[in-house]
Amino acid sequence: MNILNRKKITQILVGCLLMVSISAFADKLDDAKAQGLVGEMQNGYLGAVVSSPATNALVEEINQLRKSKYEQLAAKNNITVKQVEALAAKKTFSKTAKGNYVRKNGKWIKK
Repeated sequence: MNILNRKKITQILVGCLLMVSISAFADKLDDAKAQGLVGEMQNGYLGAVVSSPATNALVEEINQLRKSKYEQLAAKNNITVKQVEALAAKKTFSKTAKGNYVRKNGKWIKK
């Protein structure tokens, strides 16, 4: 197997692992959003609306996954992580369900 095929297989495996990890947190995240515990921030990351050890741990885990994915996308597309974060923020804000929280101008508001 040549180096290009190995690299491609590695990229696919990393992508699959990230998707599984993200999927595992998706239900927890949806529940936390519906309960008003977490919300989307303007920097492309999740924030704790109501701070607790469990909520903070979930926010940290999700944000670590997001940062890793943002770094991969930035490298792949030859742009900065900040640019990816800005694009992700726009996307997550537009996809945030009515009644869930977003952070605008330093304040948590229900969409």
